[in-house]
Amino acid sequence: MNLITGAPALPEGRIIEDSVVPARAPWSVRMKAGETLRVIDIEGQQAVDFLCFGASSHEGQIERYHMPNTIKIPKNLFVGKGSVLYSQFARPMMTVVEDTCGGHDTIFGCCSFAVDQFRYGKHNAECCQRNFEREMALHGLGPEHVVANLNLFMNVPVAPNGDCEILDGQSKPGDFVDLRAEMDVIVVISNCPQELNPAAGGGPTPVRVVVWEG
Repeated sequence: MNLITGAPALPEGRIIEDSVVPARAPWSVRMKAGETLRVIDIEGQQAVDFLCFGASSHEGQIERYHMPNTIKIPKNLFVGKGSVLYSQFARPMMTVVEDTCGGHDTIFGCCSFAVDQFRYGKHNAECCQRNFEREMALHGLGPEHVVANLNLFMNVPVAPNGDCEILDGQSKPGDFVDLRAEMDVIVVISNCPQELNPAAGGGPTPVRVVVWEG
């Protein structure tokens, strides 16, 4: 089923979910090991804030995406095809098996009312922090579990002197990322509502999410 004209063809396999996430909205899904999630940037330049959690506890703790391990194990700041998202236990959670954009940000985390107020003296009507909190609550996860997240399609180059900032996104309409679950996971995303910097191209737009088994 193609929900979007001109969207990339779906791979063969049993489609479990095929949805459009509205601009500024959160979304989540439970995935079994071996299933794949495709996140499609329908109109281009739309950041998607991404977190994943183990569907069951490990060593008595909630297992979750761990930004430092995801950076230091491959010794690379950016996520692209072949990248592995690691947990705090250095266990693979998801693998990027296909990616038409590359250079996804690992360091800037999510927008919040407090940070936007500090940086810009005002804030948006919605923020990724609150989107995460609302959606994670559906899975029994509290605000304390919102950790430094991955930002799909967000362009944050880092200069040799360490300077970094959010620049215009490099994703084009129809660009996508495929992430295969390496364990049973809960994926939570916020379709970024940011309008005060270029994270969402100056105007948030919908994205498409597809989960399949195959």
